[in-house]
Order: sequence, then C-alpha cells, then structure tokens
Amino acid sequence: MSDKTVYENPLNTRYASREMQENFGDEKRFRLWRKLWIALAEAEMELGLPIKQEQVEELKAHETDIDYARADEYERQVRHDVMAHVKAYGDVAPKAAGIIHLGATSCFVDCNSELILQYDGLQIIVKKLVNVLDKLKKFALAYKDVPTLGFTHLQPAQLTTVGKRATLWMQDLMLDYENLQDLLSHFKLRGVKGTTGTQASFLDLFDGDGEKVKELERRVVKKLGFEHVYGVTGQTYPRKFDYNVLCVLSQIAQSAYKFSNDIRILQNMKEIEEPFEKAQIGSSAMAYKRNPMRSERMGSLCRYLIGLPINSAITASTQWFERTLDDSANRRIVIAQAFLTADAILNLYMNVAEGLVVYEKVIEKHIGQELPFMATENIIMECVKAGGNRQELHERIRSLSQEAGRRVKQEGEENNLLALIEADDLFCAVHGRLGEILDVKKFIGRAPSQTEEFIACEIDPILKANAQLLGEKGTVNV
Repeated sequence: MSDKTVYENPLNTRYASREMQENFGDEKRFRLWRKLWIALAEAEMELGLPIKQEQVEELKAHETDIDYARADEYERQVRHDVMAHVKAYGDVAPKAAGIIHLGATSCFVDCNSELILQYDGLQIIVKKLVNVLDKLKKFALAYKDVPTLGFTHLQPAQLTTVGKRATLWMQDLMLDYENLQDLLSHFKLRGVKGTTGTQASFLDLFDGDGEKVKELERRVVKKLGFEHVYGVTGQTYPRKFDYNVLCVLSQIAQSAYKFSNDIRILQNMKEIEEPFEKAQIGSSAMAYKRNPMRSERMGSLCRYLIGLPINSAITASTQWFERTLDDSANRRIVIAQAFLTADAILNLYMNVAEGLVVYEKVIEKHIGQELPFMATENIIMECVKAGGNRQELHERIRSLSQEAGRRVKQEGEENNLLALIEADDLFCAVHGRLGEILDVKKFIGRAPSQTEEFIACEIDPILKANAQLLGEKGTVNV
C-alpha cells in the first residue's frame, strides 16, 4: 500500500502503464550502468589492457546483484550517484573493484544509459501508436459510408462521412509515426568519449594508440546492441536530442488533443460517445450526466506534454562549453515524465478508439436540419434546367431560407424550407423530386473511396510493418 502522507506522482499511481514506468525505473537504469561497465571492461581486456577474464566474469556474475541500501548510503557520503554505485558494485565484485569504470567519466554510464532508456521508451510509444491506428482503421472502414455534417469554423458545412473524419485523426498520427521512425533511424549513443569528449584518458591507457581507442568505442557500443555514436561530444551527448524527442512526443499529444476535443464536441451533440461503463458516474450532483471523462483526461495530459519541449530547449541552449550540471536534476524529472505522459495519452486513445459508440439516427436528424440549406444551389440548378430564371429563383429561395431560419432560431421549430419550396409555384420543376435531389449520398463526394484509398495506401503499410506489435488494448485504471 502506498504512503498516503506524501505526494505521489499521479503518472505512476493513476495514468501511465507499468511497462513505461519500469522502463524509466531505477532497476533498469542501474542494471544498464552495470551492463556498460561490463562492456567497457571486457572491451578493454580484449584490446590488451591488464584486466583479467576472472574480473570480467565476476562483474557479469553480479550484474543484477544491486544492494540499493548500500548504494544509497555511499551516495549520502560522497554526494555522487555514479561513484556510489561503483563502490557498491566493487563490494560484491571485489576482484574487479579496481577496474570498474576504468578511464570513464560519469556520463559514460549516465548518458549512454539515458539514451538507451529513451530508445526503448520510443519503441513502446511506437507500439501503442500503431495500435491506435489499427483501431481507428477499423472504425473508419465501418463508418466510411455514413454521412455526417462536416464543419468549418464549427459551423455546418458540406457533408463528409463519419469514417472520412476518422482518417483526419489517423493522418495526424501517421505524421507522428514518421517522425518517430526518423528519430529511431538517426539514433546514436554517446559512446566512450571521456571527461570532455576528447578520449584523452583512454588514449593514455592505450599508450597513445588512437586506433585502439576508436576500436574500444566500436566494441563497447556493439556489445550494447547498437552501431552508431556521436562523432564528437562534450561531456554529455547533445542535449538537443532530448528536445527532438520531446518535440515528437509533444506532436503526438497535439494529435491526441485534437481527437479528444472532436469527441467531446460530438458527445455534446449526442452523435458519438466515448465508452461509458455500466457503473460509471458522470457527475456527483447530476445523475443523468455522461461526461466524456476519458477524452477530458486525454486533453488534460496532452496540455501538460505539449508544454514540456520548451524546458528541454532551455537546457540545450544553456549548456556552457563542454557541459554544465544544471541540467541533471531537471532532466531526471522532465524526460521520464514526458514519456510517461505520452504513454498515458496513448493508453486513453486506444481505449476510446476501440469503444466509440455512433448514434446514426441523431446524425441523420442533424443532417436533416441543415441539408435543405446546403441543397439550395442544387435546387436552383434543376429549376434553371427546366427554363427558370436563375436570379429570380435565387432571390426567392434566399427569402424562403431566411423564413425557415427564423422559424428554427426564433420559434424553435423544425426546418420547413422544403415544405415552403414545395408550396411555391416558382419551383414547380422540382416538386415531388426533392427527396431525390436531397439524397445525402450525393453530398459526400469521394469521402468513402478516399477513406479506403488512404487506409490501403498509407495506413496498411504501417500496420503490416508492425504486425507483431498489434493486439494491445487501452487500459484505464481509474
């Protein structure tokens, strides 16, 4: 049970998945430190430094044997987290104690491990994003032919379809996916660079043999499962990378925020609702309410994430020369929380997308209220074809439209424009044909085929490339 007397981060207790929490947990971070120390010692031994195989084997034997209480006590003494863990590692691997961290600076373990955590975190984000796309694809195809009012300026415009609107949500996420792939394709570790990035300590260890220093870096990185390193660094990897990562996470939040707002408006209109569970309470005071809680929470978390990149931008721009330490405490908070927030947002997105409820009769009613106004030009054209005067027809239908609009707005009555047209002899050419002219299928353009084409050409290749990741469900804990 958690300690209720102290603050706990709601990203951990309420919103983010266990998977993402563990990715940025201390256990994984400190095991990565030990993995890095093992890779360094083993590569140094392979290249001729006086390190014994039994020392490397001892390090490997205690890779996961971390005494956190002892490490915490050392840190209270030395005020240095990396050296505290060097000491704690040496306590359980005494034969290797003297060669742990040989030639390295703290950022060897800190920066390389941080990059790996972000790399793994991005993989989790990719998995959840493609699952959102998969759920939206199913929704879009199911409703590709269902006409609905389109809106510009939040005012009724030409018709679209429910499925076509979903492709707009998908396209935003597709752009985010492409940005994620770009980040991952250019991913690099800091490598083995030394205190100010010159590799001076390693050059000294290898008696001035620069080729061995380069080979050392290549081998260490390969042992960690990566290929590329930054060609030059100061003490840290470029902090602009953090900004790039947070910008992509922010863009995902922008996409999700747009979706959540659309759903909230549609739920207000009673056209589409997010999932609402049987025992769920919408309001403590108003028992009838069905508040869009998930979409509102999504928007709330998105707002937080969208604001985080500026923090990393300031960090990147205030690095003094080779490095300043005022980034450390900040980054412990910002980077992990950005990933946990993005994870929570996508969990909600999956949950809402797979449980959307569409009320087609309400949508039809709303179309019926607006379509007569939208069809006035079609009606005029039909009458002109039968010999009518366009200017005269336009003035008359304008007058009738205003009368119908007044009735709707001032009297709260139904739109009777079609009845007015049926009763007006000037429009005799369309009498009895208005139902045919106002067939909603004639007002949705290529929306159904656009939906099919977009999914087939742009979404399906993404889903096919990530087929092994599909099948995730969005879990909402509270």
